[in-house]
Amino acid sequence: MTQHRSAIVARGVQKSFGAVTAAADIHLDIPQGQRVSLIGSNGAGKTTFVNMLTGYIQPDAGQILLDGDNIVGLEPRQIARMGVARSFQIPQLYKELSVLDNMLVAIASQQGALSFWRPAKNVTAIERAQTLLERFELAAHEDRLVGELPGGVRKLLDIAMALTRQPKVLLLDEPTSGVSADEKFPMMDTVMRALNTENVTVLFVEHDMDIVERYGDRVVAFYSGRIIADDVPEKALAMADVKRYVTGNFIEAGNHA
Repeated sequence: MTQHRSAIVARGVQKSFGAVTAAADIHLDIPQGQRVSLIGSNGAGKTTFVNMLTGYIQPDAGQILLDGDNIVGLEPRQIARMGVARSFQIPQLYKELSVLDNMLVAIASQQGALSFWRPAKNVTAIERAQTLLERFELAAHEDRLVGELPGGVRKLLDIAMALTRQPKVLLLDEPTSGVSADEKFPMMDTVMRALNTENVTVLFVEHDMDIVERYGDRVVAFYSGRIIADDVPEKALAMADVKRYVTGNFIEAGNHA
């Protein structure tokens, strides 16, 4: 049997905030190229795990390996340089700039030249930016100001900007949050088609179970700092504990689209 190569491995990861346990002996192995949905109600521990993976929070115990290297103790900037990119729930965009200029800012930032990004407006940078814009079906918006764009298009741009770093791991924080019901599936279809051309492992935190079922290869469900399910979507979402502690809460709160 062929052994998979791991993109992310968590070994005995623990984290507490006072009397609150946010991560209780987390063990997780995510192969390269997999698309993993992280689900759980607010306070379940999924965001704490993502923040530990990106270096914004340090675990109290355990190891987190990125492509075999232990990243515990490293700063967020160091981890980003090693190949972890993140797209946030609220897109981190420059609304007063055009779509293309936002991409060029991202490229300059990745090259450590943000304070004088205009020289990055060279043929190589522009071609790289335009290739990603085409991949995300954003080429028609290239010259538009970001402030004029609808929510779904802004989300696509934010993810495209994250990919300028050519990351090994891409973290998407609620990619469909703030996107209309009509936009969410076309937007995610575009994202997944674009990611098919990238050798990237994708973890996305998501509350919309329709998105989780449709786009994840695997579901990891958190509750009270623990992983209570880890399986393919149809099996994980059918588990009694997931229905009780995760999806039931979303339905009651009206978050199930």
